[in-house]
Amino acid sequence: QVQLVESGGDLVQPGGSLRLSCAASGFSLDSYAIGWFRQAPGKERQGISCFGSSDGTPYYANHVEGRFAVSRDNAKNTVYLQMNSLEPEDTAVYYCAADRYGSACSLRWRNPGEYDYWGQGTQVTVSS
Repeated sequence: QVQLVESGGDLVQPGGSLRLSCAASGFSLDSYAIGWFRQAPGKERQGISCFGSSDGTPYYANHVEGRFAVSRDNAKNTVYLQMNSLEPEDTAVYYCAADRYGSACSLRWRNPGEYDYWGQGTQVTVSS
């Protein structure tokens, strides 16, 4: 059974850091492009990062580049999203997703429709 499970969400003060984890079972993460998305209340799901397995090049949305970083631990079949300098605007439910048809991030990596497997999400709240 294919499954993605996010964890690591929490309440954090502005300027703080969190590391989210995305653990996979039923398939190997190192064969797929992995996207990170977030969705705030009343807003559309927003692509924030993609990490391709074929070249290992990460892509970031403009508003998180320089603050967020993705990494992969193949031995643990887990992808991480390190989030630094968090802002209240980063408050959202964060999701990871896998594109089973591509090992590289597509030009449409920000589009949720590009991904086939999704986790249940983890809540990140940035507030003082």
